[in-house]
Amino acid sequence: MTNQRNNQNQQNDKSVAESIKNTAGSAFETMHNALETTENVAMNAVDATKNAANNLTGNTKNNQNKQ
Repeated sequence: MTNQRNNQNQQNDKSVAESIKNTAGSAFETMHNALETTENVAMNAVDATKNAANNLTGNTKNNQNKQ
């Protein structure tokens, strides 16, 4: 009886450990996806700023050429 209980406890421990591992894996995957999204948003903001700066300097150059 004790051996059967010990085996059951070991099986329960393995199940708990596997559940913790799966939960941690999901959490890390979620964080990874969030970081990728943040990176994409940041790079889009950089591109938009660059385009705005190019438009501004391009407009300034056009105005200088007209004068």
